[in-house]
Amino acid sequence: MIQPGANGSRIRLPRTEAGMAGANAGSALRAAPSEESELGRRLAASAECRPRPAGDVLEWLDERRRRVPVEVTRIPFARMTGWSFAPGSGDLVHESGRFFTVGGIHARTDYGATPEWRQPIIYQQDVAIVGILAREIDGVLHFLMQAKIEPGNVNTVQLSPTVQSTSSNYLRAHRGARSRFVEYFTEPGRARVLVDVLQSEQGAWFWAKRNRNVVMEVAGEVEPHEDFAWMTLGQILDLLHHPNVVNMDSRTVLACLLAAAPSMGARPDDGAAATFAEAYASGGDALLSPAQVRSWLTERKSAYTLTTRAVPLDSVDGWERGAEAVSRPDGRFFSILGVEVHAGNREVSHWCQPLLEPSGIGLAALVVRRINGVRHLLARADLRPGCRDTVELGPTVQCTPENYAEAPGDRRPRYLDLVLSRAVQVKYDVVQSEEGGRFRHALTRHLVVEVGGGFPLQPPPDFCWLTVPQAMALARQSYQVNIEARSLLLCLHAM
Repeated sequence: MIQPGANGSRIRLPRTEAGMAGANAGSALRAAPSEESELGRRLAASAECRPRPAGDVLEWLDERRRRVPVEVTRIPFARMTGWSFAPGSGDLVHESGRFFTVGGIHARTDYGATPEWRQPIIYQQDVAIVGILAREIDGVLHFLMQAKIEPGNVNTVQLSPTVQSTSSNYLRAHRGARSRFVEYFTEPGRARVLVDVLQSEQGAWFWAKRNRNVVMEVAGEVEPHEDFAWMTLGQILDLLHHPNVVNMDSRTVLACLLAAAPSMGARPDDGAAATFAEAYASGGDALLSPAQVRSWLTERKSAYTLTTRAVPLDSVDGWERGAEAVSRPDGRFFSILGVEVHAGNREVSHWCQPLLEPSGIGLAALVVRRINGVRHLLARADLRPGCRDTVELGPTVQCTPENYAEAPGDRRPRYLDLVLSRAVQVKYDVVQSEEGGRFRHALTRHLVVEVGGGFPLQPPPDFCWLTVPQAMALARQSYQVNIEARSLLLCLHAM
């Protein structure tokens, strides 16, 4: 395990057991109020600290790619050991009944231009732990990040949370090794909770999937391992300027951690606001009060109906099952395919599984502008078939542009053409990866663009201007802010 030294060198931690932290992880979901008010200051200090340049971390990730043998091969479904299409339904299932299932869904809604459709979707009942260990080193909060192999990663190894594991995995349904460090998140008394909140995943590809986004702080040392390294928030934010480095689960957990500090950017003289001045652009009043923002989202959740029911995969109209893929004849949206994986440092070294492969690079774009001297985001009420609560707050634009290449203007997502035009000022533009354990080469362009004062203050009903702290406040709660918006919120802090 690598600890950053003050002079940029790499220091190996001694192999000692982790110390016991004060609070009981099973007795409190959040830190005490006095500690909450201190969390923003500690996060701001960590964001200012960069004991090693981003290049050192990139070299470490490259070293792990070279040293750990990985082979991911696309295979026909017939060779996908342990998986089969269930008789009668055609659902793609694992022989153990665990992990996940690819089935069908029938959706009806009065939201958007398509009132009814069927599609394949991933059903996964397991609640995954996506957890990061934190520890103060030389008075600065550091985070234990993992160089983790996922079969769907475009570059094999990415910077992942300390633990990224479904209950099927950490309870060893695969009969492999236990997830390293999972005890800090499952055994009371091991560490102190900084944030612990259930959040949704991609509602277009998962049905009602949720993960436990959690950060636990330890007081003592942690058993070192060559696949793990301690990093400050500043180092991680710097890495967000590099494509496909900080994985999706790391981004959502850290966004939830920043949201857990209630004073984060709330005042112009706040330390966090000074550190993240470009993201918050504080100095005046928000356009809407927090109560008005919550009321808008609640009204949008109430404005639409969404009815979904599970249907057999074989009954999904417009999709075909071949020897190597379940896909649409026109190639749009996504495909389901099979892979065989050999990975040297995973709990199981060899396995087969299905993956969902999108048809193109996605786009998650935020339009921002200054109102009363304060940076505001144009958020959208986003409905997806897999949402647990009908609507979540999403980016201004969230789509795969290739799917709309031939669509007429009234069928194209609102503001898509704007964010791709020269009429905006680009503030952030980096391609980031989606989760590699279920998706193959799923890439999303994260885009933040600024518009001038002539852009309307009164947006259409499904859109709302809100400040970064207001969006972060919503992210403290479950199922209010979708995963693409949470990812963009973290990227805003890297601007």
